[in-house]
Formats: sequence, C-alpha cells, structure tokens
Amino acid sequence: MCLYVLQILHEEWANYGVMHKYQPVDLIRKYFGEQIGLYFAWLGVYTQLLIPPSVLGIIVFLYGIFTVDANVPSQETCDDNLNITMCPLCDGVCDYWRLSTVCSLARASYLFDNGVTVLFAIFMSLWAACFLEHWKRRQMCLKHTWDLTMVGVAVYRICMLSVWSMNPDPEAKASVRMTVTTTGIILNMLVVLVLEEVYGAIAVWLTELGTVLNAMDPQYYKCSIGDCGATGLLLTQEAHSWLKVMSRSALHDVHICCVSFPTELPKTKEEFEEKLIFKSFFLKSMNAFAPIFYVAFFKGRFGGRPGDYVYVFGDYRIEECAPPGCLIELCIQLSMIMLGKQLIQNNVFEVLIPAAENEENATEEKRPRQQFDKDYALEPYEGVTPEYMEMIIQYGFVSLFVASFPLAPAFALLNNVIEIRLDAAKFVTEIRRPDAVRCKDIGIWYNILCGISKFSVITNAFVISFTSEFVPRMVYQYMYSVNGTMNGYTEHSLSYFNVSNFPPGSAPTTALVTGVSMCRYKDYRDPPWDTEAYTFSKQYWSVLAAKLAFVIFFQVWITSPCSSACWWPG
Repeated sequence: MCLYVLQILHEEWANYGVMHKYQPVDLIRKYFGEQIGLYFAWLGVYTQLLIPPSVLGIIVFLYGIFTVDANVPSQETCDDNLNITMCPLCDGVCDYWRLSTVCSLARASYLFDNGVTVLFAIFMSLWAACFLEHWKRRQMCLKHTWDLTMVGVAVYRICMLSVWSMNPDPEAKASVRMTVTTTGIILNMLVVLVLEEVYGAIAVWLTELGTVLNAMDPQYYKCSIGDCGATGLLLTQEAHSWLKVMSRSALHDVHICCVSFPTELPKTKEEFEEKLIFKSFFLKSMNAFAPIFYVAFFKGRFGGRPGDYVYVFGDYRIEECAPPGCLIELCIQLSMIMLGKQLIQNNVFEVLIPAAENEENATEEKRPRQQFDKDYALEPYEGVTPEYMEMIIQYGFVSLFVASFPLAPAFALLNNVIEIRLDAAKFVTEIRRPDAVRCKDIGIWYNILCGISKFSVITNAFVISFTSEFVPRMVYQYMYSVNGTMNGYTEHSLSYFNVSNFPPGSAPTTALVTGVSMCRYKDYRDPPWDTEAYTFSKQYWSVLAAKLAFVIFFQVWITSPCSSACWWPG
C-alpha cells in the first residue's frame, strides 16, 4: 500500500509536468504525516493567492513603462536646456555634473515610483489580511477532515537536566539569559554594519576610480562624469547586492550557534520548539532585512549638505543615495534577492547538489544494492523548519517592501511554483521517509505571519512617505504649483549652494565644468543669499508634515482589517 501511494506521489506530485495541477494533500498527509501535509497545504494556498498580486504588479510595472514619457519630472531631468549644474558627489576628485546625465536613472526610478504604486501597496496590505483569513479557514477544514480537532489537548512535560537547570538562583539565570541574548544581537548588528561599511567603501572606490580616469584623459574614456556615474552606479549596486546575498548565507551558521545556546528551560517540547523557531527567525530576519531597511530608511538621511557634510572616522563621508533617490537602489537589491538568490541560487543548488551526489554514489557502487540499503543511504530528515523559514522570509520581502518593488509577488509566484515540485521531489526521492507527526496547525509560524503582516503596513507607509517621491510631488502640485501641474517640480526640489563656501580641500581640484558659481543639490533649504542661509525652508516642514500625515492615514485605514484577520476567531 505504501509503495502504491509513493508511486502516485511520484507521478502526480513530484513531477514538473503536473505544475498546473493541485497538490494531492490527502495523500501527502497519508504518507508523510500531518505536519508535512499542513506545510504543503499552506504553501499551496500561499502560492495560489500570489496570482492576483502578481498580475496587478505586472500591470503597475507596465503602466510605468507606458507613461514614463509623459512624466514631467523625468522630462525635466532629461532636458539639457535647463542646464542644471549639480554639486560634486565626493570631495576633491569629483567634478560638477549636469542633472541631465542621470536621465536613465530618473526614468528607471519612475517605473516603480508612480501614483499607481501607492494603490498597489494598499491592495497588498489588504491582501495580506485576506491571505491569513483564507488560510485560517482552510486550516479548520483540514483539521476537521483529518480528525485533528482533539490533537494537543494532553500536554506532556519534558525533563531536561543540565548544569543550567541545576542552578536554583533565578536572578543568575535571568542575568545570563540577558547577557547571552544581548551579546548575540550586538554581534549580529556589528557584523551587518561592518559589511555595510565594506560595501560602501567598494562603491566609493569604484566611483572615484572612474572619475579619476575620466579626469586624466576624457577623450580616451569616452563618457562624461554623469554618464560614468550612472553606469557605475548600476554596476556597483548589482555587485553590492550580490555581496550581500553571499554574506547572508555565510552568517547562517553563526545565527544557529547563537540560537542553540541553552539559556532557557522550557516545560514542554512544543514550547521548546516554538522558542527555538522564534529566535532563529528573529536572527535570520535581521540578517535578511537589515540591509534593505538601511537603504530604505537610513542611507543618505544623515549625510549633511554641501559645505557641511557629516564625516565618520576622520575623512570618510557618510554614504549617500543616487541622485534620483534611494528607491532605485532598493529596487535593484530586491530584484537581486527575489530573482538572483531565491529563484536562481536556491533552486539551482537544490537541483544540482543532490544530482552530483547521486552521480558520485552511482560511480562508487560495484554491485547492485538492496532497496533497504538505498533507503538508508538517503539524506536524513531535518524537519520542515528550514522550508518554513525560507518561505516566511520570502513572504516578508513580498509584503514589507512591495511599495518599492511591485514585481516581487510575480517573482515569488514563479519561485514557489518551482519550489513546490523541488520539495516534493526531495521528500519522495532524496530523503528518508520521516516519522509521521500529528499536529493541529502550523504552530508559531501563523503568529509570525500575523506579525509580518501588521509590520508591513508601517514599512510600506514609511517607504511611500520617506523613500519615494510621491508625497513631495503631491505637496508641490497642490500647494506650490502655479497651474496645478508638475511643471517646475525639479527646480523646486533642488536647493542652491555657493561654491565659494566649500571648506578647504573639498572643492573639485580639476573642474571640467568651468564658470560655476552656484551648484544645486537635492534638499529643501534656504538659498545662500537668504538671511538664514542653508537652513531648512518652509517647504521642508510642509513636506515633512505631509509625510507624517500620510503615514498616520495609511496605518489607520489599513490596520483595522489586518488586525481583524489575525485576531478574530475563524
């Protein structure tokens, strides 16, 4: 009977030719148990509900492509007749540059930063609430069908004797627990900060190298400062993102060591597993989301202005965003993560590594082995926690930063369609058959999903308000525009700086753009001829008030349905 069920699973589940069919969840539960059956049922529901946001995300992206030529701020950025001279991007070696040289970056940024993106972010917040509610009802149906309603009523205590449990002093336990937890968090944050500094140093080095080479012989290196900067920025950001992807994989073992330290003594096995899962997810989420949060909310916020930049470690300026803003860098990083790491790297490794191991084992065999020998040679079962962890991290990328990258649901859908069949093939042909484990739900993973869904409302509100140009554009159109259009927005969003106010050593040493008395930089500050030169202008405070008002409105309007999906009874 088991061989018959396994054959059906191999043909109707672990087969790439049946991607368009539903999973045989009942057979999965019958052969592998309820725990694995619930995981694949949840993954199927999640993948199925990704179809509507994927279609809408592609529509939003196509809308940006079709309307980019009619976007007034992009047209003004690309207009050479405006002749806007921007301040140098670095001290000494960087020259003045024309705003029109970043035309391609401005147009690319509009593809993801347009008015429809805001509506899509609102839809995704409501979609997260509907997804949780739909899964809760689907889980109740499976509990009734699989007779799991009485599972978990009896709680069995576990006895874990160790040196830690023999210490009767609760204050000593609390002190050690706090010390270990704090040390782990601080070490993780320090590693992330060090990696960010390394990435920033690489970016600055590449930018300065291109600028110096161009200054040495501009006829040989046939590109202007802005063109080299735009091309170098894209290449640097791609390399930057790939370095972050590889560093996250390297930090995984460090996180597991920090999580596994026995700082607590749970009373039941279920409580122990939930605490372990939560700590592991907390550290892995910090590793995955910290660079994205840095680019979205911190990069370029505290760099200062021309003539009064903020320096760290003596002569190093704080890293700033690209001229069109940080949103394009955020899009590049998310595309590298969703397309490069999850869709390509993870799936390719899951296919090639087992295939190479099987081929190596086949060449070493000198005689045919019995079936029990082949089964014993398979990889041991390590639980569904790694599978859940990968999908929950992906759900975080899809929901937390969808306002900056509308194509994230489409990439997630494509990855999950392949992931389901990869995991099916792994469970059927590559690992030993696990012992069946009865459980009534997906456990603490549902609470983590609720937390991510609630937090996504806050992150999307702040991304739209403080990272994108949506709110500043609306403030200009309805408060400062003469005719109620976006004409003149680029001029309005740039401030003036008198080049004679450069501190010694920070002005360009070799200026290819001559005759510059005033340069521009992106900020809302009073001009140098004003009595309060270089202080924040009234426009700055108006835009800041509008940003905070939008955050409050977005949260109040969206939080209610998200909270009801997590806390109302199913």
